[in-house]
Amino acid sequence: MKKFLVTLSIFAAALTQAQNNTSYWQQHVDYKMDVDVNVKNYQYTGTQKLVYTNNSPDTLTKVFYHMYFNAFQPGSEMDLRLQNIQDPDSRMAINNGTRENPDFESRISKLKEDEIGYLRAVSLKQDGKSVEVKEEGTILSVTLAKPILPGASTTFKMKFEGQVPVQIRRSGRNNADGVALSMTQWYPKLAEYDFEGWHADPYIAREFHGVWGDFDVTISIDKDYIIGGTGVLQNPEKIGYGYQKEGEKVRRKGKKLAWHFVAKNVHDFAWAADPEFIHDTLETESGVVLHFFYKDNKKFKDAWEKIQPNTAKLLQFYNEHVGPYPWPQYSVIQGGDGGMEYAMCTLITGGEDYESLMGTTAHEFAHSWFQQLLGTNESEHPWMDEGFTTYISTLAGHQLKGNTGNPFSNTYRGYNYLATSGMEQPQTTHGDRYKVNMAYSIAAYSKGAIFLRQLEYVIGEKNVAKTLKRYYQDWKFKHPTPNDFIRVAEKVSGAQLHWYLTDWTETTNTIDYAITNVADTENGTAVDLQRKGLMPMPIEVTVSYKNGDKKLYYIPLRMMRWQKPAEGNIERIVEKSWPWAQSNYTLQLNTPKSEIDSIEIDSSEKMADIDRSNNMVKP
Repeated sequence: MKKFLVTLSIFAAALTQAQNNTSYWQQHVDYKMDVDVNVKNYQYTGTQKLVYTNNSPDTLTKVFYHMYFNAFQPGSEMDLRLQNIQDPDSRMAINNGTRENPDFESRISKLKEDEIGYLRAVSLKQDGKSVEVKEEGTILSVTLAKPILPGASTTFKMKFEGQVPVQIRRSGRNNADGVALSMTQWYPKLAEYDFEGWHADPYIAREFHGVWGDFDVTISIDKDYIIGGTGVLQNPEKIGYGYQKEGEKVRRKGKKLAWHFVAKNVHDFAWAADPEFIHDTLETESGVVLHFFYKDNKKFKDAWEKIQPNTAKLLQFYNEHVGPYPWPQYSVIQGGDGGMEYAMCTLITGGEDYESLMGTTAHEFAHSWFQQLLGTNESEHPWMDEGFTTYISTLAGHQLKGNTGNPFSNTYRGYNYLATSGMEQPQTTHGDRYKVNMAYSIAAYSKGAIFLRQLEYVIGEKNVAKTLKRYYQDWKFKHPTPNDFIRVAEKVSGAQLHWYLTDWTETTNTIDYAITNVADTENGTAVDLQRKGLMPMPIEVTVSYKNGDKKLYYIPLRMMRWQKPAEGNIERIVEKSWPWAQSNYTLQLNTPKSEIDSIEIDSSEKMADIDRSNNMVKP
């Protein structure tokens, strides 16, 4: 028995060591694509050479491609989802009823043959050998001719053809602003493979996850069309349209122009084209060149011109508060159906209202850090990119406008509505699997932003600021997970924080603390506190005295094994820690009740307490 236990102990130690030595890895792709576009029938053909490097420890016998445009066909999964969700996206459905009694109809279900989208692999070879393919909706499954060993590379060559759908969601032709082509999710895109396995998610509604790599893309299109998008144009002297050097004359030959773009270290490629685009550029202090593409229409021009210097200010804010933007340029392009982030660019509709355009630009530009640079899986963890983006863009907009007050009041109000609605699902829910769109939107944007804002309450504003910068340094050009972020926060602060990630993102537990009684005692005043919600928090109680003085009583959460550093000028008293299993806690003050004006839990309003009516008393 003793010998068995010793052997078991050695095996366990070896296993632990092996797990600890497992290093981060990610796959790599190099795309070279040549595409020819017919602007009359909205069809295009292309060739794709893709060099795929398997940096995983696994041997791969299959790969998968996303064929996103196939979603825009009657009977697709995207179409079916629109027909069975109770609150379909208003851009994608028609309400034939009333607001009170809606009768929704999927726009996709009504598409005609020349209006649908499609993307088809005409031929595909691996290292010169034919492979077995199977198309199922928006996923192309490929059984390899030869397995890809760990550390090995293989080359896929594909001929493909596509049709640009009528604009319904993100991609399409002739959007509401009259932009001819919004070309996003337009090419056969290899699915990501990581430590969780393949991410061959069908395109139903939500967003994306891609393999890091380099793109070399040539787009041949009628010479009257102007393109903006991912990458740096390699032949500006042949193109012009604002890309050429100042004073350089450009002679465009033939009926079509071949636009040659190169993008390094990105995980997607998007573009838009229109014959009426105005193209403005602005070189910033950091050296990054901002490009703006918008319709030559007087109802849009004023707002699109006005956002340009403020976009430069946004760049400076994000550079300072997260980390330097690493690519040479960024383009803000009129297109799409709202606002959507892509590598080195965004597509945004509108411009009649400046405030709306500026707010959307601030949000989408911030995605260049939270998703395009810190490449989280938008399908599995939408709260990480949408929430973090909402947090930093809200702070940026607040500073840009010179506003005072709480910039997140509406964000907390939205979360509180969801948390008390009975419709909330954990943030670990896959983006496509929420019962209603409302629950997805609030969980991703509002609750995701509160994750960071509330973390300021938990570990301090300075520690959160340091965490974001360390997160950038440790995880740029990678695919971080929620645990990767919280480990950065733990290393920066010294606090134990896994409980915070667990309760906030993996459950629908809520925070609710209350002051239940205030009574005189022989030694002063006893303040009875109660944890009514399941989610624990450290507690800050501000006591305001009738003589104008204030004191902050800090009650550490025991499972954090840590105390938050003092912030601000108010006198702080650290009390004994509060364990989670203990629902009630008595705070003993050394002054009589008669001298106290008010007692308040979380005067900062950063804690997402679902019932603040019991957070303050005036004895």
